[in-house]
Amino acid sequence: MRNRIILYVLLFLCHALYAQEITVQAPEEVYMGDHFTVKFTVNEQAKDFHGPSFKGFSLIAGPSTSSQTSMSFINGQMSRSVSTSFSYTLMADVEGTFSVEPASCVADGKKISSKRFSIKVTKMSAAQQQQRQQQQQRQQRQAYDPWAQQPQPATQIDEKTLFARASVSKTNPYQGEQVIITYKIYTQVPISQFAIDKLPGNRGFWAEDLSVGQQIKQYEETVGDRRYQVAEIRRGALFAQESGKLDIEPLDLNVLAMVQQQRRRTGSIWDLFDDPFFNSRQAVERPLRTNRISVNVRPLPPAPDNFTGAVGSFEVQGGLTGNKVKANEAISYRITVSGRGNLMLINAPQPEFPTAFEVYDPQIDDNIRKSSDGISGSRTYEWILIPRNKGNYTIPELSFVYFDPTTGQYITKRIPKQEVTVDKNDATTYNNSSSSSRPTTLNNIHPISKLQPIKEKDTAGAPFYIIIAIIVAATCTSIAIFRKRKAAEQDIAGMRLKRATRMARKRLKKAAAHLAGGDTMRFYEEIYRAIWGCLADKYNIPLAELNRDTVSECLTDRQVPEEQQQNIMQVLQDVDMARFAPIDPEAQKHKIYDEALQMIASI
Repeated sequence: MRNRIILYVLLFLCHALYAQEITVQAPEEVYMGDHFTVKFTVNEQAKDFHGPSFKGFSLIAGPSTSSQTSMSFINGQMSRSVSTSFSYTLMADVEGTFSVEPASCVADGKKISSKRFSIKVTKMSAAQQQQRQQQQQRQQRQAYDPWAQQPQPATQIDEKTLFARASVSKTNPYQGEQVIITYKIYTQVPISQFAIDKLPGNRGFWAEDLSVGQQIKQYEETVGDRRYQVAEIRRGALFAQESGKLDIEPLDLNVLAMVQQQRRRTGSIWDLFDDPFFNSRQAVERPLRTNRISVNVRPLPPAPDNFTGAVGSFEVQGGLTGNKVKANEAISYRITVSGRGNLMLINAPQPEFPTAFEVYDPQIDDNIRKSSDGISGSRTYEWILIPRNKGNYTIPELSFVYFDPTTGQYITKRIPKQEVTVDKNDATTYNNSSSSSRPTTLNNIHPISKLQPIKEKDTAGAPFYIIIAIIVAATCTSIAIFRKRKAAEQDIAGMRLKRATRMARKRLKKAAAHLAGGDTMRFYEEIYRAIWGCLADKYNIPLAELNRDTVSECLTDRQVPEEQQQNIMQVLQDVDMARFAPIDPEAQKHKIYDEALQMIASI
């Protein structure tokens, strides 16, 4: 019991340490006429901020809002922090002690408040004014004092001593081809740590981070005539979603460099100590920005009809889990695609199953690995099949087509056709667990009485004709339904649209689950697939040609109303931009989800 109590106390303390809070940075005492700053900082993404009224002070400026997201790598380990700050610039007008009311905001769905604090305003005496002037003069003289306690200006770091650079594995890839982007720091001075301030929003690309869990690589490299220490701080995999010229935006980061302090020469004997041996090192923060990269994306050649968007190098295998089953029992059909490339963007193949089989939507199982070399692994699709009738059936050969960027050609992998035998299910015929093939004999059957011929007047009653009419109507209705179903099965485009709508709604349900669980990356992945998959099937656009331009042209050709066209294109733009934002407010995610749901419902 004692150990449990200690454990509960520790858990409570840990929760208190990581709870959201508002911290205040403000002076306890100021002089009349002084300008000063009051800063409220929230250790989380904040919204609906309400600041105090600051009675007794003049508001010069504010509140100015800033949000900072930083990713730090220290000793090869990555950490991430988010903070939001609200700053006010004030002036003390009158003498006295003034109480500042708490500020409040909403963070992580909870309303939090700061603590009340006080600021004392005093009048500066003549002696204090003289003391301040003397202090300012002393600070100016210390700049020439070799033994001054104040730190002297550090050595300036030029762009050739410390800089950051981005490079890609290929500058003219095909659409959908995997491109590895590497971010490096080149330095000739020691670096204690660095922090990534802003991740690039690479419009037109699907991006995957390859740095999670990876150690930072360090080595030496010669650039021009200089030798540098190089640190690979981040790697990513980019997949272009459209062709043409695309720009990869720069990455912003801050570096903490250790440089030697330099003393000012005064022409005195103390200049003899102007030697690196006597100079201490000072940490200097320097902002860096990588270069912008332009990539010329080549469009894919005209694709076969069964192309599902796979670009890379793949193998495919699969088939039925068995070739013999009883009627009304389940059997599965699996396809596993493995290799390197855009596995997460491949649409499900479409095998042709017999019409006597009830087919459920495929379940997708991913085994995708991320390494410094890129994306690889496998994706498995599994269909559950339930044959309803006895007989011998054939599942035709399946062709899986992918585009190989190394050869510039489409390659076809095949799964052979398979025969399956469906036997009669005795359990559906007899409700009897006996091993005998005969049905049991009933002992309580009464003997049949003498049969009497039906008289003509007995057939002329109204109930007889009503029953006949019901039978005829039911037969005609069944025939009409059967013909309608046959016509629907021949309407491939219509069946494809129904299946696409059903799949889009299923992906939206998954996106809602990821949204509730806080998984931003998978949320936008499901939203992206739902929208583009539905557009491709609705307007019969090949996946190789699917981009905003082709969708806009198709909407115009189909004479879709102008307002609906603008809504669709706006949703596509919002989703594309939101996928690459490092931090998304919850309200923005809900807005994206609602827009996607309305768009799919409207088309």
